[in-house]
Amino acid sequence: MKLTKEQYDIINSTGNIKINAVAGSGKTTTVIEYAKARPKNSKILYLAFNKSVKLEAVKKFREKGLSNVIVETAHSLAYKNIVFKHNFKVRNQGFRTYEVAELLNLQGNGEKHTKYIIANHIKKFTAYFCNSNKTKIKDLNYLDIVSDSKAKTFVTTFYNYIERQTRLLLSKMDKGEIEITHNFYLKKFQLSNPKLNFDYILFDEGQDASPAMLDIFLKQKATKVIVGDTHQQIYGWRHAVNSLEKTDFKTYHLSTSFRFSQDIANLAMKILNWKNILDDYEPLFITGKGENKEHKVKAVLARTNLGLLLKAIEYVTEKKKTKPIYFEGNINSYAYADEGASLYDILHLYNKKNRLIKDKLIKKMKDLDELEDYIEKTEDMQLALMIEIVREYGNELPNIIKKIKSKHIENDEKEKAEIIFSTVHRCKGMEYDAIQLVNDFITEEKLEKLKEDKKSGDINISKINEEINLLYVAVTRTKNSIHIPQTLIPKDFPKSAQIHVMPVESEEEKYKRIILENTTNKLTKQKAYSIKEIRKKHDSAYKPWTTELDDELTVMYCEGINVRDLSKHFGRTKGAIRSRIKKLELEELYG
Repeated sequence: MKLTKEQYDIINSTGNIKINAVAGSGKTTTVIEYAKARPKNSKILYLAFNKSVKLEAVKKFREKGLSNVIVETAHSLAYKNIVFKHNFKVRNQGFRTYEVAELLNLQGNGEKHTKYIIANHIKKFTAYFCNSNKTKIKDLNYLDIVSDSKAKTFVTTFYNYIERQTRLLLSKMDKGEIEITHNFYLKKFQLSNPKLNFDYILFDEGQDASPAMLDIFLKQKATKVIVGDTHQQIYGWRHAVNSLEKTDFKTYHLSTSFRFSQDIANLAMKILNWKNILDDYEPLFITGKGENKEHKVKAVLARTNLGLLLKAIEYVTEKKKTKPIYFEGNINSYAYADEGASLYDILHLYNKKNRLIKDKLIKKMKDLDELEDYIEKTEDMQLALMIEIVREYGNELPNIIKKIKSKHIENDEKEKAEIIFSTVHRCKGMEYDAIQLVNDFITEEKLEKLKEDKKSGDINISKINEEINLLYVAVTRTKNSIHIPQTLIPKDFPKSAQIHVMPVESEEEKYKRIILENTTNKLTKQKAYSIKEIRKKHDSAYKPWTTELDDELTVMYCEGINVRDLSKHFGRTKGAIRSRIKKLELEELYG
């Protein structure tokens, strides 16, 4: 590949620099060429964001014969220097809420589940501290990262107890009384003020570094290069900070994308310009020079697990002949929360079959309303998403998940998939020939409404900007074309042969979009409605079935009319149609 002037300027630079690189601009190629241009006897450390990026980088540096480059992640460095030296035992999945409650012998106040809500906040406070650059717990105010009003009230009431128990949990890990977490050994590494013996340190994906990672990097004597894309910061919920904005190094840019065309670049720029609606934003210019014409690798990308699963369910239940599909990451992870609760646990709670629930925390709940109260006080959005899926599909879920899994192929056969499903977080760094976006991203209309509410002072600009970044990351995964919902297209955006605007949504699609928007509201800490409130506004989808309607449904079902058309005809969701078909036993009688 012929290098651009921007790339040559970076390769020939001296001193500490930062590189702001747009999606698909060849930053890995640039970093490799930078390393090649350094003296042969220099020692170079390349810091990758995660293990998969590390393995890919090892391969690329090896292919170029750069044996003087060591590739690590911040965590792998910390592991070698902390875990090995102190013989700690690491807990890979972290502690679950109920485990924290048991380990610390937490006491509630007599109200239901108080000790579990406290345990949840202790876990989050621990992660907040371990990812920070602070030396003591008291240097942080945990309330700074609590947004929901109910959660804030709860934490304020129990703050001293939560802080004290957070210290105790960290102390138990430090003494080796319990297993340590990945966050903990990284923090211990940062607090040890390590000296890394390298001449050059290249820090990739800098926009997603935690303050702890950044602190380790900045304290080194080596010549430092930090690379990333300001607008690809999407890990704020993991306490990431935009390191490119936190460093005062000389700035270089990679503004030409070799992945996609100028039409896609224009769409990406327009979406980023939405940041102007709520705050000052300096426009970014992207030159698109991609010339890919293939349509072999197609992907459906969503903001949330809920949006992705709804689309996957639609795909496998409505297409008569579905070909193999693939989910980025482990397919099971889409049906499980980080803590281990599964969709099946939520379904058993929904059916009041608590004896079948495996997760200890969910088993303690009486019903979904009680779980929702827990969610409001802990801001556990993964559980909130699971509840929405269970309420939409109910007892059809096991068969639907089973059908999805039957169509799923393994990692080594990924290229055989007709379509790939992924959330934006899981496909970061990936690229596909063509993509379709699920309608669960933030919209220009939503931002305009937030602008009207800005006077209230409750809007978190950084969280909203991260939502815009998620849509930018999504559209820049394509090498060729995009199928995008009309609601996500910027106003007055010109027509393009590569950008296919999906037609105006049906009533059912509109209902689902509102459910997904409501989920986004919860994620961005904006006003959200309960499912009951939403259904009141869309009661036509929940009006009672009459004998006449049942007869009409039976006749149309026997005529072979599919669920989508039945949904349009009756003005109900596909989930409601499927539930009625099951209740009337039409599959058994006429299937």
